Amino acid sequence: MAPFCALGLGEILWDILPSGRKLGGAPANFAYHINALGGLGIPVSSIGDDDLGEETLEVLERSGLETSCISRHPFAPTGTVNAVIDAQGVATYLFPDNVAWDYLNFSTLTRHRATSADIICFGTLAQRSETSRTAITDLLRSAPQALRIFDINLRQNFYSPTLIQDSLALANVLKINDEELHILKAMFSLPTDETDALELLRAQYALELLVLTRGENGSLLMTEDALSDLPGVPTRVVDTIGAGDSFTAAVALASLHGHNLDTINRYATRVAAHVCGQSGAMPPIPKQLTITAL
Repeated sequence: MAPFCALGLGEILWDILPSGRKLGGAPANFAYHINALGGLGIPVSSIGDDDLGEETLEVLERSGLETSCISRHPFAPTGTVNAVIDAQGVATYLFPDNVAWDYLNFSTLTRHRATSADIICFGTLAQRSETSRTAITDLLRSAPQALRIFDINLRQNFYSPTLIQDSLALANVLKINDEELHILKAMFSLPTDETDALELLRAQYALELLVLTRGENGSLLMTEDALSDLPGVPTRVVDTIGAGDSFTAAVALASLHGHNLDTINRYATRVAAHVCGQSGAMPPIPKQLTITAL
């Protein structure tokens, strides 16, 4: 069977860390982890016509990722983000404006890829500009066949109630963490109980799957007729960058492979725990964590 094809749609950028810079951006991280776990992950983004852009392509190609869906912007620079890691290994981010991924403009090849993709993952950050938001919306509407994962990834002030509602309407899967769910509860007057809040979102937006991560406190997966709520696993955390993206990738692949919710949840937890124990968003993934080993 051919590997499932997944597009990571949105920002690609360099995480500026205390230890140096590492390539990241949630959609690019997602595509990397799809690839590393045994699928075909393709980042879909824009980079600058600059040295960091060249380095971006080199790193992605060295990691085995296809780069045909990454465009070059003639004026806007390749994206960067200053990531500050606290004592618990948790990152906070500061994003410069007017970078290449604020001007997404998809090629004919990229649009063709979307119409046949099995999975498309997108978030809020790359939709901070009207140009990129329109491009992302159009691409998602061209892919009714795909698992369309809204990995909400709320960053700084780059989101609004309207953006979140519109994105939920484009998706059939929601991935969210406990802090983000708390924000949505206040924003939309959702029930206090997390399961009730998720069920209301599922019903309101006809979502096929909801994925809630709580860091060391485990994770919850919900469909219309099933629920998996499992504890976390003890992990020596180096940093959490990319862990949520690896969890999302593992859930997506295991879902399409037909596994039940508990199996999917355990698998994604193991993958994310491994990533938390490494530095940066795109660490090597051991063979025993690939989807064929599940």
